Amino acid sequence: MSNTALRAATTGQVAAPKTREDKVGDLIVAMKPQMAMALPKHLNPDRMARIVLTEIRRVPKLAECGRDSLLGAVMTCSQLGLEPGNGLGHAYLLPFDKRAKVNGSWQTVGIDCQLIIGYRGMIDLARRSGQIVSLSARAVFTNDRFNYRFGLDESIEHIPADGERGNLTHVYAVAKLKDGGVQFEVMSRAEIEKVRAASKAKDNGPWVTHFEEMAKKTAIRRLFKYLPVSIEMQRAVTIDEQGEAGIRQDHNVIDMETGEYGAPAGELPAPAGDQLSYAQLADMVTKATTVPEAEAVLAQATHLPEDQMNDLRKLAAELPF
Repeated sequence: MSNTALRAATTGQVAAPKTREDKVGDLIVAMKPQMAMALPKHLNPDRMARIVLTEIRRVPKLAECGRDSLLGAVMTCSQLGLEPGNGLGHAYLLPFDKRAKVNGSWQTVGIDCQLIIGYRGMIDLARRSGQIVSLSARAVFTNDRFNYRFGLDESIEHIPADGERGNLTHVYAVAKLKDGGVQFEVMSRAEIEKVRAASKAKDNGPWVTHFEEMAKKTAIRRLFKYLPVSIEMQRAVTIDEQGEAGIRQDHNVIDMETGEYGAPAGELPAPAGDQLSYAQLADMVTKATTVPEAEAVLAQATHLPEDQMNDLRKLAAELPF
């Protein structure tokens, strides 16, 4: 019982109607048994529920999100063992307008919650995999001493400058593997900005408030492709890339009446007259510059015959990234 309802019961007053935030809060509390089954040992459902409720109070628009996307994002956080919010920088719950063509013009048809994983969350998942001894990410600035080399004898050296370090020029991530090997990935500021430009969250959320952390996360996410990662880490990368591209994330959706998981609810289908042709989509795939961008194009091609869909997937697989 909420504090408002408790006061009403003891004073004989009629309780005020529940707000949207109150109703969403009730759903989050009702989810605690499902959270308990999904959460790893280092987290408990009471703490996760409190963190999510705090996020909803901090960002009221989250309460306006579709129930499936919000609860799905919360359950994905639980399954990955990541705490959403600015406290640890593990992950962020962000509301985005969901747009579709209606009568030939783009309109907002709802609000989706997207889960964006932070670089500390990526590091935490990597350390839990058991295959990686250590993983770190660093930012390089104009006045730092920084050298790296690829090839048969790969190496990296970074000595931060004392005092004023200047502007950010690169980020890099280094992983030491259990078998003694080392892998690293370096990205320039221009490469980072290119990734940011393709993100639906480029103008809000952590790309604005925590740019350096998001840049480091981008380097870590690219490094993951060369590491012996777990299924958990692979899923985290997929979810994060979908969130960056504004694609509906493949969370499991919970039926609150049965407590069972189901497939994610689909997007509103576009009217047939607004569907892109195979030739248009093929051209868009070949011009994609990031994995999320290519996936976003493929997500618009579900109306095509299976053989044409396979051709588009082959085109995307041949892209140089």
